[in-house]
Amino acid sequence: MELPEVEHVQDLVELVLMEEDYPETAKAYILYRSERARARALGERLKKIYEDITWRPAKSSDRKHENANINGDTAMGSLLKYGSESAKAYFQAYVLKPEFAAAHAAGDIHIHDLDFYTFTTACSQIDLLRLFHRGFSGHNREPSDIADCTALACIALQSNQNDQHGGQSIANFDYGMAEGVGKTFVRRYQENLARALELELGDAGADNSVKSLSAKIVKGKHLTPSLEGDRDYLTLERAALMARYGICEEHAVLFQSFAHCHAEAETDRATYQAMEALLHNLNTVEFRAGAQVPSSSLNYGMDTSPEGRMAVRNLLLATQVGLSGGETPVFPTQIFRVKEGINLNPGEPNYDLFQLACRCSAKRLFPNFVFQDAPFNLPYYKPGHPETEIAIMNCGTRVVSNIHDPNREITFQRGNLSSTSVNLPRLAIEARGVLGTFYAGLDRMLDLCVAQLLERFEIQGRRLARNFPFLMGQGIWLDSELLKPDDEVREVLKHGTLSIGFIGLAEALVALVGKHHGESEGSQALGLEIIGHMRARTDAETEKRKLNFTLLATPAEGLASRFMELDQERYGILPGITEQSHYTSSFHIPVYFPIGAVEKIRLEAPYHALANGGHISYVELNGDPSQNPDAIEKLIRCMKESGVGYGAVNYAADRDPV
Repeated sequence: MELPEVEHVQDLVELVLMEEDYPETAKAYILYRSERARARALGERLKKIYEDITWRPAKSSDRKHENANINGDTAMGSLLKYGSESAKAYFQAYVLKPEFAAAHAAGDIHIHDLDFYTFTTACSQIDLLRLFHRGFSGHNREPSDIADCTALACIALQSNQNDQHGGQSIANFDYGMAEGVGKTFVRRYQENLARALELELGDAGADNSVKSLSAKIVKGKHLTPSLEGDRDYLTLERAALMARYGICEEHAVLFQSFAHCHAEAETDRATYQAMEALLHNLNTVEFRAGAQVPSSSLNYGMDTSPEGRMAVRNLLLATQVGLSGGETPVFPTQIFRVKEGINLNPGEPNYDLFQLACRCSAKRLFPNFVFQDAPFNLPYYKPGHPETEIAIMNCGTRVVSNIHDPNREITFQRGNLSSTSVNLPRLAIEARGVLGTFYAGLDRMLDLCVAQLLERFEIQGRRLARNFPFLMGQGIWLDSELLKPDDEVREVLKHGTLSIGFIGLAEALVALVGKHHGESEGSQALGLEIIGHMRARTDAETEKRKLNFTLLATPAEGLASRFMELDQERYGILPGITEQSHYTSSFHIPVYFPIGAVEKIRLEAPYHALANGGHISYVELNGDPSQNPDAIEKLIRCMKESGVGYGAVNYAADRDPV
């Protein structure tokens, strides 16, 4: 005799309860049965996931190597994955509305960072100067030199990463480091001036004398020594030296020249060492129980001060050299701001830094390039206000417009709250070439994404300021200084963005009309129409909800693989659609399609204006571009002239950056 299975017994219990007219009991039992079935399914699914995490090495487990900043083979990396996968399973079973959970599980949409669903937000642009001036926790001293500045920058990235699930970005790295360079120069200048006076004039107390006369000038005239050699300061200092030591002006000038020359060289060397330490720290110093390094990015390029220029130059030089073994640094993602009149053309103050950035990118993948003059970036820019310079997150997110406060359309102290991406190829496959059916399906998915993002925002908004000790407690997020520890963060979060992303435009076009946008101008027109439709929908939601809904050109390779695997299981291998290992990211032209770099830039550029939540275009290069940095500069110029917002070059490197 066969033993009865659990489901069969439960079927019989339901049947008897209904036949014997116990409807309320039957209803309660059915609900209980459903809950138990869900718990069993959850347990079985988690068991398989745990087995994968426990026994499979990261190189053969997509789950364990999906993030470049997590070592899935370590004890803490594995433990982090246990928690992450458990959280995802719990949220899908008990927190998400069933329609959201089902769409995510099926691969219609992808809810990014689902494991943090009830806990926090995605990413931030950190205003480093504000943090320096306030002092960490309001009582730590301001950094006194460039080494302090880079160390505190690392701490800021690491600490804020503990409060958020996404990447951390410094929006004003060059401006922030400039102060540290300036303070280092002042100290080295005073030390060298004192050394010269002691050696030449025999003044054993020259150190105190120099500090005293300098302090008087600073206090009385608000002037200090500087790399560019402040004429007014030097004149006053010279007079003070002549009066104190009875020397002629010529001798005083010689002392000052000696001090300036040596101080500049020493400051330059100290700045290089500080940048070298920054790169090593951001690639080795771990957080979250030792399981991750911060996912970080630095924005720079438009500070024309000698101090800011020295900081950027040495960061680029240190990046060119690489890590201790010569490896290419995976972190931070570096973003060089390109701006006509500042660094794009010969004769402009930072043109040499732009050229160095191109040489560095040719060898080390970074920096990438963000274009301030792009038609959709320039309107926000106000000269003299660095907070209006476009900054990019490590994940590619762009945040600038602000319907919550139109007077503060800035990049500093803002970020993305959460993102959800749509599987475009699946919608196109299901449409069977009928555009009306495709758009109807797309609108359903967009409605679903909006509803899901609003649900997540409600959860995020109910969190308290004390749940974010660094993000809110240290004033990283805009207006967070107005909050008390037990205040909800809902209102200040409205400065952030809610993003709807998309994967696989190229494959969707093949499914709809037989060719992708690299093959046909007709497909290009349809692609722009589709993405334009999505942008119109997010703009409409922004106006309707008074929340910053944006359209994100999702750059996630891991998600592109997940969608492809699910669609291969559902549809099999469809030529030109599901025959690769992953879909093409966002609006990109497939990497396997032969196309010239300039033509690729021309075709992808118009999508940047539509994807206001973030975008990037890559140019894939063969060979070693470090042997031809001029070609890189030409490509970057082509991106700028074509209206690209954010671009980069890609090629085979000694270390996978993804």
